[in-house]
Amino acid sequence: MLRTLALAAAVLLSTGSLATASQVQGIYLESRTCQVYTGPCFANAESGLAGKEAILAWHIDNGEFAGVDVSGLSLVLVVKASNTLGHQGFDSADSVRSVLLVDSRATAEQRAALVEFARTYGGKGAARIVRVDAQPLHVDLDLAKLEGTVEAGEEVKLSTRKARQGDCICSNEVAYYPPLAQVEQFVPGVTLEGEFRGRGLGTQWSTPESRSAYMATFRYE
Repeated sequence: MLRTLALAAAVLLSTGSLATASQVQGIYLESRTCQVYTGPCFANAESGLAGKEAILAWHIDNGEFAGVDVSGLSLVLVVKASNTLGHQGFDSADSVRSVLLVDSRATAEQRAALVEFARTYGGKGAARIVRVDAQPLHVDLDLAKLEGTVEAGEEVKLSTRKARQGDCICSNEVAYYPPLAQVEQFVPGVTLEGEFRGRGLGTQWSTPESRSAYMATFRYE
């Protein structure tokens, strides 16, 4: 499994340098309140109990969306679902509410574009946004080391790393659930720190040292 992860990491690294001006491309980080790099026995134990919350973060390296240049901007979608976000992603849940945090550096026009970006690529996760706020955002992914960081004001803190040999407990670990967003190449990993301390969802959470992260690149036409 670790050899497979190493190969995926190499593909992820090579993908990051292939952008063209006609595309919106960048990096993506995700963390859930359930394990995603895991075996069926652990996943089944959490089903229905955990995994109803998630953090999705995009950093747009370059490109336009809805005719607006959004290069260098980030957005973070924080979701609370009625059910475990499993194999069908947001379709696994009867209802989903979300909070959208957009880059405070964006102009009014860019902020509107980022909201539409979230609705388009966040899918059902952004169908019922209960709050939109501008925050100082930092979304970064080291594609060589596969280490990621997300900071959204005082509301969201997320740090990730790639999976290692010691993260295998049952020796049957796989990327059990697919990422919640459309991505190009992805690698599962460990959430070192993952917390939401904001308002609007009726809950806050912290999931340190959990095999619950995805690190990825995206490329949208």
